[in-house]
Amino acid sequence: MQKGKVTIIGTAYPLRGGLAAYNERLARAFMQHGYETVIHTFSLQYPGFLFPGKTQYAQGSPPGELNILVTINSVHPLNWQKVGRRIRKERPDIVIIKFWTPFMAPCLGTLARIIRRNRHTRVISILDNVIPHERHFYDLPLIRYFTGSVDGFIGMSESVLTDLARFNTSSPRAFCPHPLYDHFGQPVTRNEALQELELDPSYRYLLFFGFIRDYKGLDLLLRAFASVRKGKHPLKLLVAGEFYTDPGPYREIIEKNRMQEDVVLHTEFIPDEKVRYFFCAADLVVQPYKTATQSGVTQIAYHFDRPMVVTRTGGLAEMVPHGRAGYITEQAPEAITAAILDFFDRGRFQEMSDHVAEIKKTFSWERMVNTVEKVANESNS
Repeated sequence: MQKGKVTIIGTAYPLRGGLAAYNERLARAFMQHGYETVIHTFSLQYPGFLFPGKTQYAQGSPPGELNILVTINSVHPLNWQKVGRRIRKERPDIVIIKFWTPFMAPCLGTLARIIRRNRHTRVISILDNVIPHERHFYDLPLIRYFTGSVDGFIGMSESVLTDLARFNTSSPRAFCPHPLYDHFGQPVTRNEALQELELDPSYRYLLFFGFIRDYKGLDLLLRAFASVRKGKHPLKLLVAGEFYTDPGPYREIIEKNRMQEDVVLHTEFIPDEKVRYFFCAADLVVQPYKTATQSGVTQIAYHFDRPMVVTRTGGLAEMVPHGRAGYITEQAPEAITAAILDFFDRGRFQEMSDHVAEIKKTFSWERMVNTVEKVANESNS
């Protein structure tokens, strides 16, 4: 039975990355719940000179079961008017906008304002961040513009909702944790993963995964690993993700500590079909972030039953119960070292993996759909 119409505004195929993966998985969740669902994605997301990676675009075929329309130019106000009027006329019951950076606030905030003029559609924003990790002088007015344009909010961490209160206190809001990234396929055996990645099975592996930006703290992990590798355990660090910053300082740490043989770099974009091999090869996933709200990497680790080390920042600590699903540490190499050594010294992989498998049952896409419905209904009352 069709329940209504949902429009998702944000990144999707032919664009790539975690935001696209999230929006496409969210669309499938609404379709499974009986909604007619469409995604409006970007014809231009970032001008080339602002994009830090090699390409914004995915390879391979589009997801055939999804209705994805390539319509939005993030820097063209006349386009915002055109697309906004189109969606306003279509009268979806709910429009969902993923907000992650103030750069997108003029585009997304204008679209929301135009759409809401039909006095039918409820515009709900799922917040990755309110205040960005890498800040600029113009952030605050842009955030105010966007947060004043929608009917309700969903924060995927409590810290995001706390940040939201600086800009909006009146609109309905709710907390719902980031659902599992469960679209990367089923787990494979450790041996199969190691073989696929051509890794030596006599070592145990730590994993740093995702785009490499300065706020993600890879430098902290490299300094921690320089101490860890001197211990009794045969360990290697697997770094999987494209540099979105200058790689020089990171390579300098590796060379200074003579870790070229022990740090395995896969610093290219990791396609979806390869993701499971990196997680299934790893014993422990490390997220040494200096700032954070939440992270999709956590939800991939949960999907593959991998314990984690996360730093005490933003919403990361909310997602990983200390001593059960992993470790929460301070943002210091010494603290990260201590957690890694405790994990291997005490042989905690199976114990923590079992806890991860149990905890992940709470991170469902059904919960996110229900939360969107709840906030939309509250904003309509």
